[in-house]
Amino acid sequence: MPLTFTKRGAGDAMVFLHGFPCTRHLWEPVIERLSQAGFSCIAPDLLGYGESPSATNVGMAAQVPHLLALLNALGLEKVELVAHDVGTAAAQLFALQHPQRLKRLFLMDGVYETEWAMTALESIRCWNPSEASRLQPLLARRLKPIRELLSAYAGDHGGRQLIHAARCLDPSETRGATARLRAIGLPGVGLCGTHDTFLPLDTVGRPLANALAVGVITIEGGHFVPLDNPEAVAEAILDAR
Repeated sequence: MPLTFTKRGAGDAMVFLHGFPCTRHLWEPVIERLSQAGFSCIAPDLLGYGESPSATNVGMAAQVPHLLALLNALGLEKVELVAHDVGTAAAQLFALQHPQRLKRLFLMDGVYETEWAMTALESIRCWNPSEASRLQPLLARRLKPIRELLSAYAGDHGGRQLIHAARCLDPSETRGATARLRAIGLPGVGLCGTHDTFLPLDTVGRPLANALAVGVITIEGGHFVPLDNPEAVAEAILDAR
């Protein structure tokens, strides 16, 4: 099941992973800048999200073989991987299984061990699928920074897509991941919005960076900092290379 993706630019490859409840379009303002800076930027919709196909399991561990298949299909031997939110869980798991395919790992507003901000998702996980069409309008009101992205989940089908994705999220998948990642020694950096209230800098961002023995870069903005401050995100990625 091939993932739907956007590709822009030419040069060294960077792959961008979104989180929940986003799509690949989260990265558009960032990859516009990085592609102009001379990079090939690939942003897929994760399995079960946006325009990519769904499956029985669309959790973050289930993303790994599909990401590997995408790299192989594009002929990419080694990439820089940039991930946001629970997409950083998929990135961490990919790095553990295929470290030879990565040059560098950027974890932005990411998860740390079993801290995935699941409390914020509980109402979606418990949502009645028979009322799925009501979900996207509610989220669009609550999550104004990604209001336009959420149009991908409009209607009954889109609402059921989000409910299924939320129910597949499993924080136990990254239990113990940071120690194993640190042992691999893959170059990386943590990035965090200064006003992230879902995965805050002090309780998640810094502990994650410290556990991985990598630096942390703060960027003015909230949790959805790729949209809040794309220029600063692009500059931070370039400066950290």
